[in-house]
Amino acid sequence: MSPIEAAADDLQDLAVLWSIGEARAHDVVEAACAALVAGLDGPALRILAGYTRAEAEYEVPDLLPVVLDELDLVFYPYGSEAGQEAGVRALAHQLLAGKLTPRELAARIHQRYGHQLPLAESLAELDDEYDIVEYGRKTSARLDAEVTAEAQRLVDGWRDRPRSR
Repeated sequence: MSPIEAAADDLQDLAVLWSIGEARAHDVVEAACAALVAGLDGPALRILAGYTRAEAEYEVPDLLPVVLDELDLVFYPYGSEAGQEAGVRALAHQLLAGKLTPRELAARIHQRYGHQLPLAESLAELDDEYDIVEYGRKTSARLDAEVTAEAQRLVDGWRDRPRSR
């Protein structure tokens, strides 16, 4: 994957995480800065990258859909099933990038979606198993490995997605 593709993926992930409440607006601004440095460009992206922390909270909601459209990325409306699924995959990517532990991923997914989102069901079930690890048949290390494998499966499936709407 080229640095530009990686920056686009990172910006897409941060946009999804922001839209589900898992990232702050200034995190999106930082991702926009990194995207510019990597070689992505566009007028709206430059504006987004220039926001201060205080401005980000007010400006990201209006500008982010424009930036994503400009870069041929997808803006997922808050609460949409596609947005929820993208959120699961973005959180899985966070695990694979070393930003979350397997336990944290399973807990966040379970807390946010419960057992209501079919794509996330196996992670929610694994979170339940963490809660009974001392009584169950699996060790924490085995659960960590299963969560990591599921995260990899989710991310691999997302990489195969179409790049534009």
